[in-house]
Amino acid sequence: MKYEYKDSRLGAILGFTEDIKKDQKRFSITAKTIKFLWNRNDCPLTIQIDGMDLELEPNQIVTVTYLQHVSYSETELPLSAILFNREFYCVFDHDSEVSCNGILFFGTQDIPIITIPKDQLNKFNLLHDMFIEEFSTPDNIQGDMLQMLLKRLIIMSTRLAKEQLIVKTLGNDQIDTIRRFNFLVDLHYKTKRKVSDYAEMLYKSPKTLSNLFSIYNQKSPQQIILERIALEAKRLINYTDKQNQEIAYELGFNDPAHFSRFFKKMTQMTPSEYRENLLVTA
Repeated sequence: MKYEYKDSRLGAILGFTEDIKKDQKRFSITAKTIKFLWNRNDCPLTIQIDGMDLELEPNQIVTVTYLQHVSYSETELPLSAILFNREFYCVFDHDSEVSCNGILFFGTQDIPIITIPKDQLNKFNLLHDMFIEEFSTPDNIQGDMLQMLLKRLIIMSTRLAKEQLIVKTLGNDQIDTIRRFNFLVDLHYKTKRKVSDYAEMLYKSPKTLSNLFSIYNQKSPQQIILERIALEAKRLINYTDKQNQEIAYELGFNDPAHFSRFFKKMTQMTPSEYRENLLVTA
């Protein structure tokens, strides 16, 4: 059983499957996704994360990001998964309880595995069934409803993580720095545009950051910052009534013309052209 919600205008996806090993290549977008992996079987199963075997006990959930390489070659039982990208839902755009400094996602901790207690299992199973029901109800508010359910899952899981996990620094300081950089960009992209701003917060030099991202085949730090701003601009055009000038000021541009040039450089369209294109394709 596989479901998918996609917003082609933003390149956003929310995917749901009862067997990620079978369905992982059947989603229209697979890159840059964050995943909840949930063992709903009565027996343990094995996955590999960054080449290391990880055993998930029944009713355990692990969250993984696009910085990790996950393999299901050793997984012999169906593994339920919910996957999404930041175009669908940016965890750091929301309240601190949801992001929780990245306990579940880009935080400085070991791979986060949470165990669903018996007294909360019905609540998680009900949420599972609500996802399926909502995927089966396509209408003009389906995306909003699915975002609400995803946020609920994140909150429920984060609360368990607070109780069960001891936040630790990853052994690999380089990967940790990449995660912290992504976290900081999501927090400060409206006011901080320079790599040097983030390098200072991370106690690194800009050159060190750039070299680090190159080593791990990531986009450059500057490109990540610019793409995050462009994504928010597209969101505001898509889903609010704000005019281009308002969006420019909200995103920290002092000059709407500067914003327009930036947007065209990032999307090959001016904000007005992008808005008109939405009306044509709607």
